[in-house]
Amino acid sequence: MTHVLIVSSTFYEDIAEDLLHGATAHLTSAGVTYEVIGVPGALEIPAVIRFAIATGKYDGYVALGCVIRGETSHYDIVCRESARGLMILSMQLSAAIGNGILTVDTAGQAQVRADSYQGDKGGHAAAACLQLIDIKRKLSETKPA
Repeated sequence: MTHVLIVSSTFYEDIAEDLLHGATAHLTSAGVTYEVIGVPGALEIPAVIRFAIATGKYDGYVALGCVIRGETSHYDIVCRESARGLMILSMQLSAAIGNGILTVDTAGQAQVRADSYQGDKGGHAAAACLQLIDIKRKLSETKPA
């Protein structure tokens, strides 16, 4: 059975809850088991996924969070570095990661994207994770003639 880890930034609690609802609904409907770990912010997500990869317990990972533009360059750093961290894990460790970290200008944009009845980005991230797991399994079964 496929087992997934969801790592969710709780910095914006209401957005995190909506993203998590979408992701867990998708995984449940697909018959996938999952665990959830909460972290303070988006920058911590890649580190926790790396810790989890080392355990070998999970087939894939769903990264959920939200970064809302503010008045400083911190937004750019958090967006870039969280995405870069996830991409490094995907590329260097062959990790199947669905990226559901929202990067938006306003809280209103985040709410629409996170809501499972509107944007459902949590559900989309879970779907991407499952598709990557499937592709990874198929490729590992393919052997050259």
